[in-house]
Amino acid sequence: MPPAEPSGLADLAAAIRSIERGENAAAPAPRGDAAAARRRRREAMAAEAEAFQAAEAAEAAGEPAPPSSPGDDASPAGGQDGASPAGADAEGASTQDGDSPAGAGTEGAAAPGADASGSAPGAGRSGADAEGARAGADGGSGSTTGTDEPGEGPAGARVVAGAEGARAGAYGSSGSTTGTDEPGEGPAGAREGAGGEGGSASAPGTNQRGGGPAGVGVAAADARGSRTPYAGAGASGAPGSDGPARTGGAGHSPEAATGGGRRQVVARAVAVDPAAVDAVAGVLVEGGAPAELAGGVVRVLGERAAQELRDDPWLLLGLGSVRVEQADGFARGLLGEACGPDDERRARALVSRALEDAALHGHTALAPAELLAALGRYGLPEPRAAIAEAVAEGRLLEFREGGDEEEDDDEGAEAPEVLLALDRYAMAEEALGEGFVRLLRSLTNDADDADDGAAWAGAQAPTPSAAELIRAAAGSGLVVHCGGEAARAEPAALVAAARAAGLRAYAAAYSGSGRARLAADTGPEAAVTLDGLLSGDEGPGRAADGSLDLDLLAVLDAPQLSVEEAATLVESLPDGARLVLSGDPNALWSAGPGRVFADLLASRACPRVVSRTPDPGPIGELVSCVGIGELAAVDAPGKEVVVVPVQDPREAVHRTVQLVADSVPRAFGVSGAQVQVVTTGHGGPVGTRALNAALKERLNPGPGRFGGFDPGDRVVYVPAPGRAEPGTVAGAEPDGLRLECERGPVVVPRADVAAAVRHGWAVTGHQAAASRWPAAVVVVPGDAGALLTRSWVYTAFSRGERHLSVVQGAEGRLAQAVAAPPAAPRTTRLPAVLAELTADL
Repeated sequence: MPPAEPSGLADLAAAIRSIERGENAAAPAPRGDAAAARRRRREAMAAEAEAFQAAEAAEAAGEPAPPSSPGDDASPAGGQDGASPAGADAEGASTQDGDSPAGAGTEGAAAPGADASGSAPGAGRSGADAEGARAGADGGSGSTTGTDEPGEGPAGARVVAGAEGARAGAYGSSGSTTGTDEPGEGPAGAREGAGGEGGSASAPGTNQRGGGPAGVGVAAADARGSRTPYAGAGASGAPGSDGPARTGGAGHSPEAATGGGRRQVVARAVAVDPAAVDAVAGVLVEGGAPAELAGGVVRVLGERAAQELRDDPWLLLGLGSVRVEQADGFARGLLGEACGPDDERRARALVSRALEDAALHGHTALAPAELLAALGRYGLPEPRAAIAEAVAEGRLLEFREGGDEEEDDDEGAEAPEVLLALDRYAMAEEALGEGFVRLLRSLTNDADDADDGAAWAGAQAPTPSAAELIRAAAGSGLVVHCGGEAARAEPAALVAAARAAGLRAYAAAYSGSGRARLAADTGPEAAVTLDGLLSGDEGPGRAADGSLDLDLLAVLDAPQLSVEEAATLVESLPDGARLVLSGDPNALWSAGPGRVFADLLASRACPRVVSRTPDPGPIGELVSCVGIGELAAVDAPGKEVVVVPVQDPREAVHRTVQLVADSVPRAFGVSGAQVQVVTTGHGGPVGTRALNAALKERLNPGPGRFGGFDPGDRVVYVPAPGRAEPGTVAGAEPDGLRLECERGPVVVPRADVAAAVRHGWAVTGHQAAASRWPAAVVVVPGDAGALLTRSWVYTAFSRGERHLSVVQGAEGRLAQAVAAPPAAPRTTRLPAVLAELTADL
């Protein structure tokens, strides 16, 4: 029986806490390993709340904040570019600069996969690269050093905390696959955060404060309330933030107001103790590692980093840019004969590294055979013993899915599937599943909410699909909505209907561009970004209990949600609220681990609404064909779609620059700033680095006097892993580089510029996924290989509103990629969690 309705805020807060503890009938009971995980989570939450209150008290008294534990306040997106960390070097291939859309070597109606002979003039691109200083350690130019596709390469590239990151010497450099711009290139994927599971450092990639188990990274309650969102968030509960917290933490915070009602945001640099840095530098040099890594090590391990690193050299793997063989070499230099491949400290670190690498591919768990294979590639002599020890110590959680442990001994019984997961991701999926069920049950158990839904379920809607969505949301606390770009009007209509009925309804987009498009339909007061909503910078703010002060939330671009972001969001919603997750199932999955939208859609745990509103025009027709696995020629009388075939990378770069600088602006009356280049990744002869260097030379030449940037440069700013904000360099000041971004002026500290800012004329698929521009130039590299997937093609082709130019260097491989499965599979536990939790619904 559901509890009685709380009579006051104190009772409401107590009821919410009882749900979080599993003591409320509206919340599912803990199950199996989840019970232990939730117990550890409560302990970590208590410690986090205590630390947060102490920091708030110190701040109110004007005193320095109490020292935080290792891993606290990681530096902004150390080494990330856009949605991907700085080391993410995905292969680029031939990009070209084509002629004008009207006649760029092929007919406008040609299919993008069409082969074309004839060599277009190849203008050599300039060797002067404003990004060159950054690219040195990020990977060679010819080999695939990263990816921009789900599951390709260790996505997320090895991020080093701070600008010192793996750009020093051979550490972090690579000619091998060291990073991607796909799963994990954002939250959870960035390798900033910790040195293995065995030391005092937190788990790799976390922003853990003290008091909790490795990998928990507990979020502090918002200053306005007591409700604590999912532990995987950053200090302010911002979605999936493994990097700096957004508000009230180590991230950027509102500073002086500027004209036009916009605030200037200053991204705070993370201060480290110079003495601790010097001590760590000495240890690094002693072991043969670059002293430049010292700042990142201190950010990860804390002020005692020197002694901890001396005791356990493999903690250096907490800097994701450091490869296993480099950490082994450092250990040999430090320990001499005392170290070997079977060292238990090495085994402890490698188990964590293997699972974090899997997370960078989008997996939240691994089968034992897959984990054994990964450890075997690291040369670990006794991988089974290492796994068993990790499970025994609680650093690794074991789950048996699809069976009953009590039936394991029965002859003929089907053995349950065994999956192994880090505490961090296991808790995120458990918390997310329980949060989904809480929303479903809390609305069902509240008759008043049902009456409210009936009052606006019949609201007038612009399309039948919008009417269906409104009815579904009126009757359920959780709804999944599928559709393309045109279908975005349906959640907007839902929000408008709910607001007209007096509900506190909002629509959240994943990017500033998405918010602007939403605002045109919902009004500016109802449209927010997901990041701004959770940080409190946008939207309704928090209620007294710390939950979001709203009745209905429609989240667009939902496939972009990683499991940690989704858990943070769901646990921020109050009981009785309605959540609509809307997105295109054909688009790229999240940059971080998990596949929340696809798993929820497949689970049938809640109502599903599939839009029947098609995307219009030749671009919409082409994208729709790609979505079903066909690469068809489309009729484009207005040159809405143009294919530009190229023969080699040099021609690809030349054609791309020509399209952006001259052909597209001249033919369609748009400025160069309204044309966006999308390619498969950062590295390679036609990755973002090479393209941005050529585009800068043509569009805004300059010496790069501000850390490689000049006023007027288009850039991508990464305030936290997985968050890419387009902007323009406005200038520099003593505090750092000043940018004009969608949300207003931003000042990036000098120490963070190299890690958090990159040129942005050309971006990767994930960086572009939640935004659209009047025109898009999509570069299809000839050597993209596995990076070229149907979901990448679908996402990239749909970025242009009025025009799409396809710089085609892949020949028939483009059609093959479109006909193949949409994306590499991901191993997740959310389907099993939802199946068990919803069995009695």
